[in-house]
Amino acid sequence: MKLMPEHFIARRMLALSAVILGIALAGSSASSQPPPRVFILQADDLVETQRRLRANDASLLPALSKLQRDADHALDGGIFSVVHKELAPPSGDKHDYLSLAPYWWPNPNTPNGLPYIRRDGEVNPERDQNSDRRRFDNLVRGVTTLALGYFFTGREDYGAHAARLLRAWFLGDATKMNPHLRYAQAVPGRNVGRAAGIIETHNLPELIDAVGLLAPSKNWRSEDQRGVQKWFDAYLAWLRESPEGRAEAKTQNNHGTWYDVQIAAFALFVDKGDMAKKVLSEMAEKRIAKQIEPDGRQPRELERTQAWSYSLFNLEALFDGASMVSKFGIDLWSYETPDQRGIRKALDWLVPYATSEKKWNHQQISGLQPEKLAPLLRRAAVRYREPAYERTIDKLPKGTDTERWRLLNPAAATAR
Repeated sequence: MKLMPEHFIARRMLALSAVILGIALAGSSASSQPPPRVFILQADDLVETQRRLRANDASLLPALSKLQRDADHALDGGIFSVVHKELAPPSGDKHDYLSLAPYWWPNPNTPNGLPYIRRDGEVNPERDQNSDRRRFDNLVRGVTTLALGYFFTGREDYGAHAARLLRAWFLGDATKMNPHLRYAQAVPGRNVGRAAGIIETHNLPELIDAVGLLAPSKNWRSEDQRGVQKWFDAYLAWLRESPEGRAEAKTQNNHGTWYDVQIAAFALFVDKGDMAKKVLSEMAEKRIAKQIEPDGRQPRELERTQAWSYSLFNLEALFDGASMVSKFGIDLWSYETPDQRGIRKALDWLVPYATSEKKWNHQQISGLQPEKLAPLLRRAAVRYREPAYERTIDKLPKGTDTERWRLLNPAAATAR
């Protein structure tokens, strides 16, 4: 028998009531906890989201409900490990991370296809054959989803599985990854790994923030925390001292920006604040002044075949750097060179293309996807206290109330 609309409404209300009850139960313990130790996420924003959820803020419930569905799905996602690949890297050790460069393809002019040739922006499907990249991305996505689910609902099953995922990838003798990327983004016929592969851990700072959200969980032990910090300290040393890391640090596009973000986040995580402060404060002259034009263009990203995507990608890294360095009282959000190169100028340059006020005249072979700018607009609306950015989100296609960034940056949720 087909359900009538009122039955759908009743079921929907019942589901939302369960969400609210979970938040209320979690809230009593959450209110007694200190703010989470996070670096890119803003602790005050997260605490504000908790407060508003306890107050039954209806504008946030769709995003919370979607987060819970994602977390429930992650509970069934299994465990991820670098040792699950079929073939070992050149070292013979399956604990070493292995991946293939995404934009390199078999050479049609040689009998064996070697050496591979570059086709920028076109992903070779071989990339995920015998590669750790997808497992790694699933790890980061799973841990961050579960940790946020735990933080906002107090559900210990979320915290328990996030802890299991972290132990398997970073701590277990039989399953852990060695702390280096020597064999990342290999190009057949050319190399067994390259410095550019370091970009594949650009999302590890998200995972570090997730670890901070798990701190109150009874399933996250002090020895787990120490063990993961030890792993990141070793990885940080490899990034700074290896030939691959030193080469990546010198790059002048999104690779260099994300390298800085990783160094700073890992340094903060292992209590090396002076190192983080130095790297982040240097981003003003080293990245912003050199990567952004006075009108806001990012020329090194615009030369790519996915110019829109890479412009957003690099700007996201600059936003993350600005978020972290603000903890030291340094304001990169408002920094401008004498000729007005700055983060905000880069965002403002992108806006009219997202809203179709201007036609995008650079390459973007996968399509523009203007809605991808929404998370940066929300962050900007909060940090610059500028409601116009919030109103711009309403002009973008495919807007949805279930996007996770609504929970992470809630202060501007009602600003219009």
